Amino acid sequence: MKKTFILFLISLFMLQSCSVNSEIVYHKDAASTSFMDIDIREFMSEMMAMTPDSLKQKEFGEMDKLPTTWTSMYDFSKKEGKLKTENPDSIRIMKKIFMKSTKENNKLAGFSFKMEHFSPEDYLVLKSFTKTEKVPLDQNIYNNWDGKTLTIDTENFNLKSIEESIRSKTSKEESEKIAGMMVMFFKKIGTTLKFENPIQSISGKHDWIKQIDDHSIKIDYDLKAIYEKDTQLKNADKKIIIVTK
Repeated sequence: MKKTFILFLISLFMLQSCSVNSEIVYHKDAASTSFMDIDIREFMSEMMAMTPDSLKQKEFGEMDKLPTTWTSMYDFSKKEGKLKTENPDSIRIMKKIFMKSTKENNKLAGFSFKMEHFSPEDYLVLKSFTKTEKVPLDQNIYNNWDGKTLTIDTENFNLKSIEESIRSKTSKEESEKIAGMMVMFFKKIGTTLKFENPIQSISGKHDWIKQIDDHSIKIDYDLKAIYEKDTQLKNADKKIIIVTK
């Protein structure tokens, strides 16, 4: 089971095999809803082709148990007998995090995650929750949003939660190998920020950010720049402030 779960995590981020697209919707009541879609079609095709028929059920059978409709982290953990907490705040958060798998021609094609209408207070609980439960999240969910103004901390342009998710399910030796190859585990990763009200102004600049319409901002990660510290960006302000009407 451990080997299968490690395979599942690594499969999300293999070189030339995985694309990760996130979307964060900012609501007028200072809450936000986030989505993450992970496409692993190429990876699964490659892995299935390399795996002997006698081992396919053993290696990939656990993935078939993942829900194909939106299911809360709480319901999934309870069904699998893996609910580890009785803390009411943690349970409330688990009931607001959803996941599902997608299939194409009866083959696993990807995974989707959703965090439904998280308030600033929910994010404080989430930070505590993820100290023990490592969940792959878009770090931009932690940017400050008050219902009108979003302050983006560009230090959140990283893959910290994804790295921690992988490390938490591997041995120390495997973790060190993975850490040294993170830049190779991604094909493409980007985040779209959407606002219910139109954007009024944007202060600060960063090479990875561009406005795509009156309600949306797109962040396209330069993965090489994240891991190679000598990479120079033309625009790299620490704070980007977006004010809506």
